[in-house]
Order: sequence, then structure tokens, then C-alpha cells
Amino acid sequence: DKAPLSKSLLLVPSAISILLTLLFQHYQKFFAYNLQAVKEDFQIWRLVCGRTICLDLKDTFCSTLLIYNFRIFERRYGSRKFSSFLLGAWMLSALFDLLLVEITQYIFGITINSLPSGFLGPVFALFVPFYSSIPRVQVTQVLGHFSITNKSLVYILGLQLLTSGSYIWILALSGLISGICYNSSMLKVHRILCVPRWVAKIFSWTLEPVFSSAEPTNEVRVGMGATVDIQRQQRMELLDRQIMMSQVAQMRRQRQQQGGMINWNRLFPPLRHRHNANYQDHPSEQGIPPPTEVSEEQVARLMEMGFSRGDALEALRASNNDLNVATNFLLQH
Repeated sequence: DKAPLSKSLLLVPSAISILLTLLFQHYQKFFAYNLQAVKEDFQIWRLVCGRTICLDLKDTFCSTLLIYNFRIFERRYGSRKFSSFLLGAWMLSALFDLLLVEITQYIFGITINSLPSGFLGPVFALFVPFYSSIPRVQVTQVLGHFSITNKSLVYILGLQLLTSGSYIWILALSGLISGICYNSSMLKVHRILCVPRWVAKIFSWTLEPVFSSAEPTNEVRVGMGATVDIQRQQRMELLDRQIMMSQVAQMRRQRQQQGGMINWNRLFPPLRHRHNANYQDHPSEQGIPPPTEVSEEQVARLMEMGFSRGDALEALRASNNDLNVATNFLLQH
């Protein structure tokens, strides 16, 4: 739900990859990521075809699972901003692919004529916001020393994709560099490489109805295997959100009856207990905790999403500078 672009990236390239592997093998040559043909014969179209469709079913399977897990960014930022990130990472990673191949040949004397094909550069680039913006929650421990978190499965899939080919490390490195460049506030790449608003409207009118899904019901089915822990964490987040909204509604009613401002720092008690490593409660004699310093970078990111500065400051102070929780809170109000 609310991720039509992720759904299209999951279905369309996978279907084409399966058809090319099983039925149309003689057309696979048109989707090969042949760098020699690009540099010597100026076949620029191979940068588009070769960097879109996977010719290896293992790469197809791993990349589609990663896109499914990264759909959270489309739900958080919207389809236009998510597509802008993918477009920028796709274009930057193509440049870094050529640079890394030349550097490898210059330093190690290894000539690389072709690379694994597929939409792999942007997939590896998505690990950058995944590492920096998705909170890490411990689920369990193995042998008492190795922590298993809600992000471990995604990292394992990325490692599996990284080891599936001989030169796929070049695509992974170029994707990570492009993701860092696009997320950097200093380079301002996101202001240059972005999808125009009119293009986003055309796709929302034409393709979004095809790939849109109905809103899921409140009843959550129990998954199997490794997905049980992930769904358990989703239930915990949903419960925290419901508690948060009920507390906000109660505080608003009290403000309407008594007047005054809402004490935002009294909200989110479950989050204080969960993130006790990053937040310490030192109440004063009146029982009011000290104000939390707000990161201006996170305020700017919330303002880029369309929220006012005052709302962003209040949400970040209430959530102890947790950008994920603050974003969810502002989207619900």
C-alpha cells in the first residue's frame, strides 16, 4: 500500500528477466552491460538496457527482495522524492561504474569489459538511507554475543547479492558512493537530479492506478520464518503510535479545558523505555524534564517534506530527535 513505484520495480523487471531467461534467450545480448561496446562502439543505449534488467535469476531474486524491504522510503517520502533518489543514484552510479573500471585497470592492470546487468546501482544506494535513517532495534541474540536486529535480514540479502558475481563489487561500491553523494547536504545533488513535478503527475495519472494496492485491513497475518520478528516489530510500532495518538488527544482536551501549551516532553513513554540508551530522564523538582536539543539538519529534512518549522521542532523534541518517530507523528496529525 502507498508504494506503487516499488511495486512496479518489483514486478516488471522481474517478469522481463524471467522471460529472457526461459523463453527469449537470443534477446539477452541486448541487455548485457557491455562496457567495451559503450566505450569503443558508442552504444550508449546499453547503459539503459544493461542497467535495468537482470540476466541472472539469483540477482533478480535478491534485488526484488531488497526493493520490497526498501518500500518504506516511498511510503515515508512519497513516490516523487523516492523516484528522484532512484533516478539520481542510477545516473551517478553509471558514472562511477566507468570511473571504477578505469581505476581498476590503471592500478591492478585488470581489464573489465562487462559488468553484471540489472537495476543494482540504485538498490545498493538505498542502503545509505537505510543505514542512517531506519532505527536499529534488537530482536534477539545468537550465542549470547551476536545481536540480531530488525535490519539484519536486509544486510544479509545485500551480502548475498554482493557475492553473487565476480565484478558486482564495482556496482555495489558505485551505488554506495552515489547514495552518499545524493544524500549529502553539501553537494546539493538532490536539487539537480530530481523528477519534475509535471512528470510525476503524468505517471500518477497513468501508471499509479495500475500498480496501486488497496489499503490493508487492521488484521495482520502472522508470517513464517524470519518474517515473524519483523511483523512483531511492526506491531510494536503500531501500538506505540496508537498510544502516542491517544496521549496527544488527551493532552489536547486538557489544553482546551485549562488553556496553555502542551507539554510535548511528557509524550511517548514507551519510546523512552525502548531507546533508554540514547535518552536519560532527569526530571526536575517540578517533574518536567529538561528541553531536548534539536538537530537543525533533521529540522531541515522535515521542512523539506512540507512541515512547518514549529511543528518540526515540537515533534523532534517530543521524540528525542528520532526522525522516524517525528515523521510518523507529523504524518498522523
